[in-house]
Amino acid sequence: MTVPLDLDANATEPLRPAARAALLAALEGGGNPSSIHGGGRAARRVIEAARRGVATRFGVAAGEVVFTSGGTEANALAIHGLGAGRRILAGATEHPAVLAAAPGAEILPVLPDGTLDLAALAASLAAALSAGRPALVCVMAANNETGVLHPLAEIGALCRAHAAMLHVDAVQSAGRMAPELAAWGAASVALSGHKLGGAPGAGALILAPGLHLPALIAGGGQERGRRGGTEPLPAVAALGGALEEAYDSARIMALRDAIEAGLRALDPRIVIAGAAAPRLPNTTLAVLPGVPAETQVIALDLAGVRVSAGAACSSGKVAASPVLQAMGFGADSGSGIRISLPWNAPEDAPMRFLAAYAAMLGRVRRA
Repeated sequence: MTVPLDLDANATEPLRPAARAALLAALEGGGNPSSIHGGGRAARRVIEAARRGVATRFGVAAGEVVFTSGGTEANALAIHGLGAGRRILAGATEHPAVLAAAPGAEILPVLPDGTLDLAALAASLAAALSAGRPALVCVMAANNETGVLHPLAEIGALCRAHAAMLHVDAVQSAGRMAPELAAWGAASVALSGHKLGGAPGAGALILAPGLHLPALIAGGGQERGRRGGTEPLPAVAALGGALEEAYDSARIMALRDAIEAGLRALDPRIVIAGAAAPRLPNTTLAVLPGVPAETQVIALDLAGVRVSAGAACSSGKVAASPVLQAMGFGADSGSGIRISLPWNAPEDAPMRFLAAYAAMLGRVRRA
């Protein structure tokens, strides 16, 4: 039986070997990290080792890392804590987890290449400051559908010039590109374990030095009072383990580029969304005008190739992509599929994907 080709890593990365080992060790060791007996102290050592691992990878102090249940909670914790009394600004292509946590946010436009419109950001920051209500700006490091990287250094500089705070959703970029927290100047950065090769159930929020956040979830004072509830020990251990392993971005980018070249050769109508902007090395959002994304996803799945129709956070729904709509794709916003290569993508991934895509394209043309 042929093993399916999974090209939906942006939904969840396969578990990395070091993460698997850490997960199993934590499951076998057990213990509540808040207990003071030997078993509890052993569990606490696992949590703190993972915290130091995250801190080392991102160049911060261990005390600035808050473990959460995932990226959604990390984003919500930051936005609710930092946004109090501030005008919240968010990009039009932000993840639903960010937009849902800030229902009254002012939505900033993006350029056709998918990057944030810096002129619009500057104007909104100035207006917020002049109104005596400095802003909290929420911007993802890398878009989950297109892989487009926002110019965070420039965004951070604009925020500092207007007394604003910056929250970065780094869920998709963490583990796939070198973090540049010092250049960003962010007040907070959100991570998710399973998006970087860990296990579902754990995420993290990295805070700027000396920054205090009220708990979104009150409880027994865990995480220095910033997040109540017993830490998900196995998932936290896996998160730390996943960050120990290197990401071969050059190899993955070569596979992605081969896929994109093959798509263009198959049909010149295909548009790679955000191709003019810097992107994650593993992500392609290919728009085939006139062909619904659902049709493409199902056809490829039947051929043993797994891709997605945009984000995987809509409870199985397939609809027009808000990201493509914000980028100006109009009627074709429902015709894009996301191909996202996992860290362990096989070398024949482009060949297998393009063969399945060509077969699907042939059926569409005949129909």
